[in-house]
Amino acid sequence: MTDKIVKFLECYIPVKTCNFRCHYCYITQNNWWGEKLPEFKYSPEHMAKALSKERMGGTCLINLCGGGETLLPPEITNIVRCLLQEGHYVMVVTNTTISQRIDELLSLDKDLLKRLFFKCSFQYLELKRTKLMDRFFDNIRKIKASPASFTVELTVVDELVPHIPDIKKVCMKELGALCHLTIARDETKTSIPRLSNYSEEEFRQIWQDFKSPMFDFKLPLFEKKRTEFCYAGCWSYCLDMGTGDLVQCYRTSAKLQNLFEDIDAPIKSCPVGCSCPNPHCWNNHSFLGLGCIPNFPAPRYAQIRDRICKDGSHWLKPEFIDIFNQRLDENNPHFTKKEMEKIEKEYHKKPFKYYKYLILRPFTFGKRKQKYTEKLKKWSR
Repeated sequence: MTDKIVKFLECYIPVKTCNFRCHYCYITQNNWWGEKLPEFKYSPEHMAKALSKERMGGTCLINLCGGGETLLPPEITNIVRCLLQEGHYVMVVTNTTISQRIDELLSLDKDLLKRLFFKCSFQYLELKRTKLMDRFFDNIRKIKASPASFTVELTVVDELVPHIPDIKKVCMKELGALCHLTIARDETKTSIPRLSNYSEEEFRQIWQDFKSPMFDFKLPLFEKKRTEFCYAGCWSYCLDMGTGDLVQCYRTSAKLQNLFEDIDAPIKSCPVGCSCPNPHCWNNHSFLGLGCIPNFPAPRYAQIRDRICKDGSHWLKPEFIDIFNQRLDENNPHFTKKEMEKIEKEYHKKPFKYYKYLILRPFTFGKRKQKYTEKLKKWSR
């Protein structure tokens, strides 16, 4: 093992538009279409310096995901390059149809590409509607031929059920393996439930033939609130790459600090503990699979992301098999029982503005989001 991952960063790329129109996407649910491409306040070099290995305490696993299509902003290539040059491992979520940006990324130095991973979202219905299916798989073949790694995941929704036989056929023909499955969620409701009219058991029966460890792990934990001690806010964070604002996890707290304003300031640690206000950990395959809750019974992230093809090849190259087989709870020191009790007590002593934040948070879903966003920012300062 050459690198030891000590932190996981879920980074938001502030792009709210896309070349697809998936009805189940939260951009559609929140009616964010038509947004212009973002203007980044800070340069890629500044971002990478703010996320230096020295400041972060070691090597990080960094996921870059836009509100819309991540690869649309032209700045993304240099952001990825600078983070890789800093020594981190970078994951990019994409619908894999922006060929120019993929070619730019694949032109990076081979040693950098070994630490680059593409999460290829298989938007089957949109690929058919836009006639971009061939481009999607051509780009995946280019990634596979490079030193970079990749995975292919399908967001399962009820409209896809009649297409299951064809989806499986296309995957085996083009990939040599079935895609992984992830679960759509309804962002217009505060409980963030599964976006499906099927019961959990019906849902499982319909999709179980894909034998996706990702789906098998996520489904029983979806809509199940977590109460164990979670190290998000200490071992993992959510970061807005447009503003530099850092929070513990999705919608869990007021801003901890701005990482890009004072790049010499130490990173604040404020673990969620047992006080997560979220209805459930909907991206549990990432946060729990990577070990944010110590000793949680989860498959290794490599198992969740890799597939072995008919020809014996893997979607993950050796570098990412090694990285994805690590867990944060194995690479970081743990709090003592006394320290955890102190952290829990601190949550009950938070300033009144934190409780105002929690009161306002349910209004930041769906159509109400735009109206309350500015108030939320003001109250979370």
